[in-house]
Amino acid sequence: MVDRLGDGLDRAVEQAFTRPIPKSAQARMKYLVKQLKGTKATAEVLGVSQRTVERYVTGRLKRPRKDLAARMEREVRRRWQPQVRARAKRKAASTDGIVVSTRARFGYTAAPGSTDDARVRDITQALAPHWAQRLFAARDEGADERQLLDIAAQGLGEHYFRDNGRRAHDLQVEFTDVQDIEISL
Repeated sequence: MVDRLGDGLDRAVEQAFTRPIPKSAQARMKYLVKQLKGTKATAEVLGVSQRTVERYVTGRLKRPRKDLAARMEREVRRRWQPQVRARAKRKAASTDGIVVSTRARFGYTAAPGSTDDARVRDITQALAPHWAQRLFAARDEGADERQLLDIAAQGLGEHYFRDNGRRAHDLQVEFTDVQDIEISL
C-alpha cells in the first residue's frame, strides 16, 4: 500500500523548514556523514560501499544513479532540521491542529434502517490538535498506512460527520478507496 497519509504528514511538516535541503550530491553526502557520524554508517543506510560514500564526499563522484539519488534525498529529508520539525509537530499537536483534504470513499456503520451508503466525497476538514498529536505519534512509532487512515477516519468522523458530538452519535466512519489525501498545518 502506498504511504500517502504518512508522506502527507511529512510534507506538511517540511513546509516549516527555514532553509532548503542541500541540492548537490556532495553536499547531501557530507550532511549524511555528519549526521550518521561516519562513512561506514552512511554507506549502510544508503546501501552502497563505504568507498562510494568517500568518493561523493571528496567530490570525485558527482552524479548518483536515480535510485541512489532518491535514497540520498529521502535520508536527508528525514534528518533535516530536526528542531524545526519538532516545533511544527508540537505546535500542530498543542494549538493549531491540522487540515485534512481528501477525496475518498467513506463507509459508514450507522443505526439500522439508515440510508448512509458509502460514496466518494471531497472533504476538507480541520481536525483538533489531539488528532494531530495522535497522527504524529503513530507516524513516529512506525504505524502503517492503514493505522494512520483509521486515526484520520476517527477524526473526520468526530468533526465532519458527527459535528463534534451534536449529531449521528453511533456513526462509525472508515476510509475506503482513498484517491487523494493532503495534510496541511
